[in-house]
Amino acid sequence: MGSYLGQHADYYDLIYAEKDYAGEAAFVHACLQKYANGEVKCVLELACGTGNHSFQLVEHGYDLLATDYSADMIRVARSKLAGRDLPLQFEPADMRALPTPAEPYDAVLCLFDSIGYVQTNAAIAEALKGIRRSLRPGGLLVLEFWHAPAMLKGYDPLRIRRFPVAGGELLRISETRLEPEKSLAHVTYTIYNHQADGCTTHLTETQTNRYFLQGEMQLWLESHGFAPLAYFSGYNAEEPITADTWHIVAVARREPDA
Repeated sequence: MGSYLGQHADYYDLIYAEKDYAGEAAFVHACLQKYANGEVKCVLELACGTGNHSFQLVEHGYDLLATDYSADMIRVARSKLAGRDLPLQFEPADMRALPTPAEPYDAVLCLFDSIGYVQTNAAIAEALKGIRRSLRPGGLLVLEFWHAPAMLKGYDPLRIRRFPVAGGELLRISETRLEPEKSLAHVTYTIYNHQADGCTTHLTETQTNRYFLQGEMQLWLESHGFAPLAYFSGYNAEEPITADTWHIVAVARREPDA
């Protein structure tokens, strides 16, 4: 399940510098307010990465515990938090083995398709059980996932991107291989840091992420004690979900205990 380890975590913010974290956080905030059953104040974020959504979300008034499987991503996030007085804490955590909190949260977030990193049916079940334990009855789950139709018809086997860095250039090669019988995409990243003085360093990391049908995710949620409330085409409330929709954001409410 490991991803963005070591130096890869240090490159993360550069690679995703153009991502609209502020707009996405504003959309999540609007969902939390629209579908809230009671006040939403205390929020648990899973797979927070380097905290880019987290920093935006606390600006909307939430107290946030942000977690990630990668200790290196947490290291980067904590370095960005240092010296800032915010209701925000970063801790390493595995969403497949979430501890029961002393006080349940009002909402749990799992964004940027991160639920797919756990890959297997058993792991997804454990993640959803842990999320349910972490939420108060009526609490909300906001979950983003890769959409299977778009992945199957439109994935790119090879992508190359360049990013300017101090003293040189970062070259990232992404090679994708699908395993359709398991709904998995294996993406191998090879990153070269070419410096103007002729020095070059590189790293290679393979990440595996699962993609889902919308109806499949509906079944996962309903069978683990959640009532799905809405599905969105990415962070857009107006655009319809089609076979070309790459990312779906689901909002679900934790059902009361039987």
